[in-house]
Amino acid sequence: MNNSAINQDSPDAEPRVRRQRRKMQRVTMMDVARRAGVSSSTVSLYLRKPDAVSPAASQEIAQAIEDLGYVPNLVAGGLAAAGSRVVSVIVPSIRNAFFAETVASLQTELAADGLQVMLGHSEYSEHDEEALIRTALAWAPAAVVLTGLNHSKAARKLLAGGGVPVIEMWELGGQAPIDMAVGFSHAAVGATAARHFAQQGFTSLAFLGARLSQDRRAAARAEGFVAEALRLGLPEPQILNHPAPATAEAGAQLLGLAQASPSEFQAVACSNDLIALGVLFECQRRGVAVPGDLAVMGFGDLSFSSTSNPPLTTIRPSGDLIGREVARLIKACVHGAHPSETARIVDTGHLLVERKSG
Repeated sequence: MNNSAINQDSPDAEPRVRRQRRKMQRVTMMDVARRAGVSSSTVSLYLRKPDAVSPAASQEIAQAIEDLGYVPNLVAGGLAAAGSRVVSVIVPSIRNAFFAETVASLQTELAADGLQVMLGHSEYSEHDEEALIRTALAWAPAAVVLTGLNHSKAARKLLAGGGVPVIEMWELGGQAPIDMAVGFSHAAVGATAARHFAQQGFTSLAFLGARLSQDRRAAARAEGFVAEALRLGLPEPQILNHPAPATAEAGAQLLGLAQASPSEFQAVACSNDLIALGVLFECQRRGVAVPGDLAVMGFGDLSFSSTSNPPLTTIRPSGDLIGREVARLIKACVHGAHPSETARIVDTGHLLVERKSG
């Protein structure tokens, strides 16, 4: 698969996206008032001074806000009507170098048009992401950028009623995007890793990951890895999961689990390059030759991957390209040239980078 951006065009994408776009009209205070059976001034008073509104009316208003996914607009007067020059970007973790590359690329591209990035991180918590979305929408952003396609039902309702462009990045596949999406299939990444090992003649495989119950994209890579190995007629690979964040230390501990397993693994795919780096360190400590005794593959192609010992075979997701493509969609929306139905989903692909570790 090459590294260029390709517009994904599925037969049913157009009507599905059109339905989503129809929903993306900002819910107003008047809508809440109608649903609650009160006046707009009562809703306004409730938002400013809840104690000044009767308990019965407060209950109706609160329920209407919840049902409609209403977010008060905190931007005053004419500025609210025009929309702000801020783009809200929400990532799972600011410690993750993948997302840092994307945000840096995105910010550079947007700055050329006078747009600024407001960054938040959810630490892989749907509840925290929902709170960040609510806060972002209150300031009438030019666009909201999220990571991945999986969000809480309440978050999706907020975004559908937010009246602003929404771009989900770093993932394609699974459920349809809320509005627009830029990324790639993580299951396909896992399949690429399994095929590579199979072509090298390895039959006993494992996938080493961290927080797979929370990091759904890493989990999708693990699932794609297992599915492709089985499709190729290999024994089912084992998935080893560390409960803490993906670090080199977690990688070292996971190799310890793999070495203690009754299976003798010939090759391991890691959920990212940091995990793989920890595996390489631990292999050196234990006298395990890479790739002679164990082949190792990472994901991310981080800055150290080409200079590790041995240089790390990995899969490059093109985080900078994702940032540029997200910026392109945002700028099109800001300038009133909303992307066509078939151009709202952009596949940035992935690239296998073969080095000496496996």
